[in-house]
Amino acid sequence: MKRCYEFIVDYYGDWFPELPSYQTYNKRLCFLADAFREFAGILLGVLGLDSSHADFIYDSMPIVVAGSARSGRAKVAAEFCSKGYCASKDMWYYGSKLHIIAQANHKAMPTPTLMQISKASEHDRKIAECMLDDVYNARIFADMALLDDEWKAKMLSQNNVTILTPVKRKKGQKVLTSADKLFSRATSSVKQAVESLNNWIIEKTNVQKASKVRSDAGLAVFLFAKIACACLWFNC
Repeated sequence: MKRCYEFIVDYYGDWFPELPSYQTYNKRLCFLADAFREFAGILLGVLGLDSSHADFIYDSMPIVVAGSARSGRAKVAAEFCSKGYCASKDMWYYGSKLHIIAQANHKAMPTPTLMQISKASEHDRKIAECMLDDVYNARIFADMALLDDEWKAKMLSQNNVTILTPVKRKKGQKVLTSADKLFSRATSSVKQAVESLNNWIIEKTNVQKASKVRSDAGLAVFLFAKIACACLWFNC
């Protein structure tokens, strides 16, 4: 946002003689946090999906407000942030998580369908339960964070939603059976496709680095504006 402001000042300053200071400009943007949230939801809802199948992938990514060295002391944007651990990056951090459900596409990047923000400390399955509550007739590929037999059975019976995760070894079991290994490999292979979407979002928006955020409204603008931009780019 500061680079945008400086660009306007440098190249179009004469057009806006009453342009306020950056601090005032930034404060006014924060007033639009709810508008950015609504705008991102609208754009996400109009992305085209393939009606020929109902295979979707669930994943989450960290939004880092403070790295491991400051994760225990950081307190900004407490409505959206807390201290949490990212297993894929093996790091503690203070911030949020962006949860994504995307439709799997054959030999193409998945199409984002649902997104939700949570605190870093909240478990993925808790958020997935909320996101999938009104989803019906689908298959969801995910990692072991969504491994819960009781919940999976409930989703299948009530929503006709099949949740597929790699098989976890039972207590005392040293190795998986050949069938379980094959199933886990196939499930992980489908789920891996969402990494391309995550990397694309990070490359386009740099959404993971939120170290300059100083308030709840500022983080909301930061996150939802970037999600909106990603949705606009996705259809280009």
